[in-house]
Amino acid sequence: MDGEISAEELQELLETNGDVRIVDIRSRAAFRRGHIPKSENVPFGELTDRIEDFTDAERVVTVCPHGKASQQAARLIGSYEGFSGRVDSLEPGIEGWSYELETDAETASDGGSGEGEAADEGPEAPF
Repeated sequence: MDGEISAEELQELLETNGDVRIVDIRSRAAFRRGHIPKSENVPFGELTDRIEDFTDAERVVTVCPHGKASQQAARLIGSYEGFSGRVDSLEPGIEGWSYELETDAETASDGGSGEGEAADEGPEAPF
């Protein structure tokens, strides 16, 4: 993990079309209720299985509810041998994001599993 990023800094990156992948590690149900635009949903419990998806990213920002679990996710991505980019955690978490949120499930990158919300709320993703 390289550090933390503020909501203001992330919003600026989004406004300037900065090369950043936003990885929201909350459950699919929480992601559908509201997420940062252009973010993709990879529940924390699935992160190790999907970590190779980020090896070509120049910059990754991880997001969770309060900015704590996303630090663990950022460390995990940053420690992956095939990853050489920058990885930060959104310091205030989604709770500190005062900008627009997307809620349309059609725009979400949640893998389209079609699973019900009950499957999204397992012990591996308590947020």
